[in-house]
Amino acid sequence: MSRYDYLIVGAGITGALFAHEARRANKRCLVIDRRDHIAGNMHTKTINGINMHVYGAHIFHTSEREIWDYVNRFAEFNHYVNSPVAYYKGELYNLPFNMNTFTKMWPDVITPADARAKIDAQIAAEGIAEPSNLEEQALSLVGRDIFEKLVKGYTEKQWGRDCSELPAHIIRRLPCRFTFDNNYFNDRFQGIPIGGYTNMIAKMLDNTDVRLGVEYKELIAEIPDIAERIIYCGPIDAFYDYQLGTLEYRSLRFETEELESQNYQGVAVVNYTEREVPYTRIIEHKHFEFGEQDTTLITREYPADWQPGDEPYYPLNNERNMELYQAYAKLAKQEGKVVFAGRLGEYRYYDMDKAVAAAFRLVRRELNIEPTKH
Repeated sequence: MSRYDYLIVGAGITGALFAHEARRANKRCLVIDRRDHIAGNMHTKTINGINMHVYGAHIFHTSEREIWDYVNRFAEFNHYVNSPVAYYKGELYNLPFNMNTFTKMWPDVITPADARAKIDAQIAAEGIAEPSNLEEQALSLVGRDIFEKLVKGYTEKQWGRDCSELPAHIIRRLPCRFTFDNNYFNDRFQGIPIGGYTNMIAKMLDNTDVRLGVEYKELIAEIPDIAERIIYCGPIDAFYDYQLGTLEYRSLRFETEELESQNYQGVAVVNYTEREVPYTRIIEHKHFEFGEQDTTLITREYPADWQPGDEPYYPLNNERNMELYQAYAKLAKQEGKVVFAGRLGEYRYYDMDKAVAAAFRLVRRELNIEPTKH
């Protein structure tokens, strides 16, 4: 007899949520993770009273009451509102593109009608009917000034190539907000868990066996029948030893320093939109939780080419990779006891609320229960 009903590979939000619900259904679960911590890329650690987002900024936002109520069972969320700022050659602009942005960029723009007229005129001047690449797509959506100052350099750093070499579909829309509203998200609910995401995930994993620093292949080689079923949240191509090829990602590199300053930049996130500045943004972690500590922590975030062994962040969902993923997904359907889940198992980028929604669907399919309401 297997020791567990479920082996859950990955201690991020997908694995932790499934483990919590499976335990509620009286299933025996073991959660493993190759890293030395839980919470996946949401992991936070406390340094001098500041909760540091180790793998980049994570802001929980959703319009779904069910999802918001669920995560609030495991943490008290604060009222943080994401209002990032863009830095371009000594100028600061509010994001998302809104009336604060437009009036700063164009001194003759005062009203929403002025801003619409300015943007429409710039779009018309480009004369692009059928955008063939990302640059043309962006120009046809917001015109030359916004593209050059706030889109071009940032996007080229993020993807590691010129906008003219990127497919148009990467930017499906660039919303312009004709109000003086710096709230980046339109979602009804938004905030940061007080005390950090790792504490939230730890509560999900209460009374569940967790082993860290464990490689899935090594564990299975040692104990092949450890569980009746497996929820695999690791990279799907790694599961198959890359036999069909390697799925590609963009990666990130972080540089963090502690400064003898109470307030370095006055906001949690500043985007650096010049191509010449090597990092895409600076995060000042204390502002996520309105910290008043005597020191501060800042992290510079650098986009990076990904190589096997690096941390995968953003799937490169181009034609080649999607065809390869579909080939792996076909193999996955033949697995009797393994279910592939999460952003790496499904080769899909998920916002946190979308990851929760996908985990809800997994719970319903696999356990035949509804996620806990209260």
